[in-house]
Amino acid sequence: MQLYMIRHAQSENNELWARTGGSNGRSPDPLLTKIGEQQAHCLGQHIAEGWAQADPDNDPHNRLGFNFTHLYTSLMVRAVATGWAIADRVNLPLVAWETIHETGGIFEHNHKTEERTGLPGPNRAHFAQHHPYLVMPESLGEVGWWGERPYESRAQAMQRAQQFLSELLEWHKPGDRVAVVTHGGFFVAVLRTLLGFATLDNEEGENRIWLHAHNTSITRLDFSEGRVDLLYLNRLDHLPTELIT
Repeated sequence: MQLYMIRHAQSENNELWARTGGSNGRSPDPLLTKIGEQQAHCLGQHIAEGWAQADPDNDPHNRLGFNFTHLYTSLMVRAVATGWAIADRVNLPLVAWETIHETGGIFEHNHKTEERTGLPGPNRAHFAQHHPYLVMPESLGEVGWWGERPYESRAQAMQRAQQFLSELLEWHKPGDRVAVVTHGGFFVAVLRTLLGFATLDNEEGENRIWLHAHNTSITRLDFSEGRVDLLYLNRLDHLPTELIT
């Protein structure tokens, strides 16, 4: 089974961080920026190239194309918008997978008190109106998908990364080519789990090893019996230099 981890395109919060070096004024569930929309367009166009002729089983670097069998997105709107840029090009259903959301979940950050408060997030009616193409989970109803959960800790994010890997292996068989549109923090949690790290931080609470995933980057991992191969990491072949963020 092949797993393609794709980070969403540039969000408003990404742009805020790049411009200010902080998150004061962040959105709990940001939209894509204009640059992000351009990145998503380039991503979708790149993945669609050679779709019918692609042979990923014999093309470890996907030089000839991708031809995913499944396409998932988190329920955060920046990922949904990025996923649609792919799905619309290759005519695959865009299926929501709640487990692959960003570290922390949907929350509001009070920068005066440093308190982080969980927020419900978009509900079924919101997605039906704004993203009608999205295949939503049956569990999503009138209450937002994050519901009444509190802010997710980094330790909980590592546990969720293990949950994702278990679900991936349970739901998919050899020969599947699975693409997930996810987030930078969760991407790191998954890779650190596979590499045997216990936490997202070291004992001093610092990140001395970080695995970079730029906006719309593609990382490929192949799963076989008792083995995982990392074929490439953080690939950005589809973006012109001026759109790399």
